[in-house]
Amino acid sequence: MTDSMRRRGLAAASALLGGVLVLTACSGGDDKASGGDTSQAKVDEAAAKKSSEAQITITPKDGSNNASINNSAAVTVAKGTLTGVTMTTQDGKTVAGQLSADKKSWKPSVQLERSTTYKLAAEAKDSEGRIAHENASFTTVSPANSFIGSFTPDNGSTVGVGMPVSINFDKAITNKAAVQKGITVSSSSGQEVACHWFNANRMDCRPEEYWKEGSTVTLKLALDGVQGASGVYGVQQKTVTFHIGRNQVSYVDAKTKQMKITHDGKVVKTIPISAGSPDNKTYEGRMVISEKFKETRMNGATVGFTDDDGKGEYDIKDVPHAMRLTTSGTFIHGNYWGAPSVFGNVNTSHGCVGLQDKKGANDPSTPAAWFYNNSLIGDVVVVQNTGDKTVSPDNGLNGWNMDWAQWKAGSAV
Repeated sequence: MTDSMRRRGLAAASALLGGVLVLTACSGGDDKASGGDTSQAKVDEAAAKKSSEAQITITPKDGSNNASINNSAAVTVAKGTLTGVTMTTQDGKTVAGQLSADKKSWKPSVQLERSTTYKLAAEAKDSEGRIAHENASFTTVSPANSFIGSFTPDNGSTVGVGMPVSINFDKAITNKAAVQKGITVSSSSGQEVACHWFNANRMDCRPEEYWKEGSTVTLKLALDGVQGASGVYGVQQKTVTFHIGRNQVSYVDAKTKQMKITHDGKVVKTIPISAGSPDNKTYEGRMVISEKFKETRMNGATVGFTDDDGKGEYDIKDVPHAMRLTTSGTFIHGNYWGAPSVFGNVNTSHGCVGLQDKKGANDPSTPAAWFYNNSLIGDVVVVQNTGDKTVSPDNGLNGWNMDWAQWKAGSAV
């Protein structure tokens, strides 16, 4: 092949390759070079004119982490109406939701779970029926990055006049002021309520004096998104109400070995008791009934009363009519194993307050049964003249053993 023939072949190949490039690349020349009306700019402009005006917004933003389990998921639309919203978990489970009457918004109708990835797909149309789509996914806050407050008493319950609102957090709270500001406790009686932090995990709230008989107390938790500690956020958003029953306060006198039950300060019944022995004195002070058990087991080993073999000094598996007064194990309860002559005469217990009872807890005529049946969680039992120290305010629901100034000094706000 001559040099001239080789050059003509290369020129032809170059022309062919150039033609291929022109045919497959996006148009980059002017309108005249491309034939007039088919430039990409005009194609895009025409497509935009045909697209829906509906503007869908999904919150939280796509890819969000640590999202709220209460208020995160929401779909809204402007310049249109929603025609369909689907929310699913990462494993494909559908989440129920509610479309607003005007079809402008949608929210889930169930509580979201922590540490869960959710996907949202929304469709809307504008006034001309043109369809718009939007998709997003987000992950809710994990247990490691959130805190929960377990509270007592229960919603809708009726309790005694001494019942505080007690909240125990599952994470240590370092930003106490922010958390306390997210919690409000109020009474229909108008009593001032103050809160007191016993430690980083527990806050109790009460009025200066016992709750007013017949009043209603409201607890509001607005903790969603509140930072309780570094990287740890609240997730609760709820309102709880409970009711205060009759004003019953009982007075246990270890010296006279009698208990006087009062209503509005008037004695309605006197019951003989047996308190802690001289070697195992009962705490003194104002104590609140926190739990009730028709029958329960009491093993001395669980509260430090053991024999030389390490076994409990007592292990009674059917203690009747037991009501807890302290976390450490002080109860006021029925006693069927002691002689009837003990009650009102001798203090013999390991620190509890015993009332005469029958085995099986089925005889309503016994003093213990009467007291059990006429007591509420939240009733106050005042123990006197035992010779022991006053119970610690955080040992049970016993903050009434702090005066008002001390109590308010424990507030973070």
